[in-house]
Amino acid sequence: MTTIALVDDDRNILTSVSIALEAEGYKVDTYTDGATALDGLTAKLPDLAIFDIKMPRMDGMELLRRLRQKSDLPVIFLTSKDEEIDELFGLKMGADDFIKKPFSQRLLIERVRAVIRRVSQRGESGLKIKSDPSKSLERGLLSMDQERHTCEWDGKPVTLTVTEFLILYSLAQRPGVVKSRDALMDAAYDDQVYVDDRTIDSHIKRLRKKFKAVDDNFDMIDTLYGVGYRFKEG
Repeated sequence: MTTIALVDDDRNILTSVSIALEAEGYKVDTYTDGATALDGLTAKLPDLAIFDIKMPRMDGMELLRRLRQKSDLPVIFLTSKDEEIDELFGLKMGADDFIKKPFSQRLLIERVRAVIRRVSQRGESGLKIKSDPSKSLERGLLSMDQERHTCEWDGKPVTLTVTEFLILYSLAQRPGVVKSRDALMDAAYDDQVYVDDRTIDSHIKRLRKKFKAVDDNFDMIDTLYGVGYRFKEG
């Protein structure tokens, strides 16, 4: 059974969202603040987490920052309409999606299903999966394996979120070909999930940062202003 961690200081949201998710067959662990959630998530990671941004003791941003030091756990943020700056910071830290309050239960379920579908290609934790060559990609120093959800640059591992992995895979499949932001949205998100241009830009910035952490000379992702992005040839 897929386990979802729900972290929000609003008990009404905890109750209503838990009921909705459990009705869909998910197991839900709830937490009322970030500090308590960090302890629980560190002890046992769920399959996906939903964080409110504004919480006592430790807000959602700090909780995500600490988790990202150890895990690429998929995270969806709950955010108010006036928290666009927080969205930018969250995306830079590796949040997979945002849902603005107030939201419908149906929208939440759709977003959760979309993220879970995107992580399903990782395979179950602890199982040894035989790699399918058709789902592996080699581009110069870049090596990616869809089934294992692994990425390496010059033999060094680069830990990517699901969204980052799908965006990079889409770019690297056709080096030299410019991919529009819309095309990258289609590669990384389901049709029913709306994201804007800024979301893709933030994921690209984070991808570059992660690769520069293992190779300061990394410059394989080009920006074509007003058009989109491409992975360099050669």
